Amino acid sequence: MTLIQIVILAVIQGITEFLPISSSGHLALTPVLLGWQDQGLIIDVAVHVGTLGAVIIYLWRDVWAMFQGLIRLPTGRIDDGARLAGLILLASIPVIMAGFAVKLWFGDALRTPAVIGWSFIGFGLLLYGCDRLGLTILKIEHMKLGGALMIGLAQVLALIPGASRAGVTITMARMMGYERRDAARFSMLLSIPAITGAGALATLDLIESGDAALQTSALLGALLSLIAALIAIAAMMGWLRRASFTPFVYYRVVVGVLILWLAV
Repeated sequence: MTLIQIVILAVIQGITEFLPISSSGHLALTPVLLGWQDQGLIIDVAVHVGTLGAVIIYLWRDVWAMFQGLIRLPTGRIDDGARLAGLILLASIPVIMAGFAVKLWFGDALRTPAVIGWSFIGFGLLLYGCDRLGLTILKIEHMKLGGALMIGLAQVLALIPGASRAGVTITMARMMGYERRDAARFSMLLSIPAITGAGALATLDLIESGDAALQTSALLGALLSLIAALIAIAAMMGWLRRASFTPFVYYRVVVGVLILWLAV
């Protein structure tokens, strides 16, 4: 891979991972639109790992509280950190189970411009409706097991290319009445288990490959995506202090229409 390819892919991943606009859709379409060879799973996972680092840095208080809470569990103490960790783990179960089934039955069959385009539009409009109609009265601290499971079930829809993991989880959280910033915050925390698991497997593959050039590309991509993700997260959370998700919906619809038009 060339340096410019790594930079573009890393920046795209960093910007799109936690915004409700589908990072997987963008990563799948970028090589197609630019005429590149597909970057491969290892590079995809590497730039995802970079965004994982951004979440841990930005939400370090939540991450530290969860870590401390889990450490204290053997003593019989269940504090707010342990409770949040339990909610995240519970919400992660559905997509892990569904992921294996989708990979077995569909493989990459859903990774087409038509599917991605309609997903951009359909799930964007769904986000608009839930964001507009949903109340803004609940915070993460109010979340129960049932609420976490509902968001986890919604995350399964992210297996459809173009749906957006952040988008579907935020949509469900807004539908249930969670404040916009808390919906985005829980969505970001929910990314930690999935990216950690995929990152661990990809790291083993990368080490075993012995490909020094690929290892360098993966490390550079991860670093650049971390920086881009930190900037994107800070910008989104600042925006949500005073505004809605509507601009992201407009973006999704426009991009979806363009994808469908180009696919004809």
